[in-house]
Amino acid sequence: MLGDVDSETLGRLLDDVAAGRVSPSDASTRLARLPWADLGHTRVDHHRALRQGLPEAVYGPGKTADQIIAIVGELLAHGTGPVLVTRVDDEQSRVALAAHPGGEREANTLLWRSAARSRTDVVLVVTAGTADLPVADECDITLRAYGFTPRRLTDVGVAGLHRLLPHVDEIAAADVVVVVAGMEGALASVVGGLTAAPVVAVPTSVGYGAALEGVTALLAMHASCAAGVTVVGIDNGFGAACAVARALRARQGT
Repeated sequence: MLGDVDSETLGRLLDDVAAGRVSPSDASTRLARLPWADLGHTRVDHHRALRQGLPEAVYGPGKTADQIIAIVGELLAHGTGPVLVTRVDDEQSRVALAAHPGGEREANTLLWRSAARSRTDVVLVVTAGTADLPVADECDITLRAYGFTPRRLTDVGVAGLHRLLPHVDEIAAADVVVVVAGMEGALASVVGGLTAAPVVAVPTSVGYGAALEGVTALLAMHASCAAGVTVVGIDNGFGAACAVARALRARQGT
């Protein structure tokens, strides 16, 4: 099959047609599946890697287990890149991993066919508290899917800032820092003031009444006095990892 849709793959297909290794009719069949595949309930976007540099991922909530099995099967059969399913419940995870062996689960995210660890960029994922770990785990497995080897710095929130201070050099040396924090979300501003690297802030829904299920952290991160901090949605570890991958594409020359 055509595999992951990127310029290199398309170039190889055209070369194969020109050399007679692939017939024009076979190439036409392959290209017909290029934009998307219609599964009835889902239109799987095979074109996304070409447009964005990142393959389509599957959002678990609202989907039946059978739908997830079908979507994952389509992505595995007609591509070579990583396949991610986020926010799965236990039943979705059980049946999807049984139907498609070789996957792994971290927190509520499933991954098949992780990219080779080819990226040398230093990506540091920092959490304010232990309660923020599920969101950090989602970020971590997504980064690994895209070929990064993220480092972790856990439970260094501003309630005990002395826990963060021994790691200032590590923060300053990172190419990108992802800060995962709930409550008042102040850790993003602290880290943003310690490094020249891009900082991606992830507000979490961790916190008491005035935390408003992450809204307080979200607004605080948007109002950060550390200039240039990028903020994703509440509990969106997946989105933070995608932001990192986009930001670092230039380093890879893609």
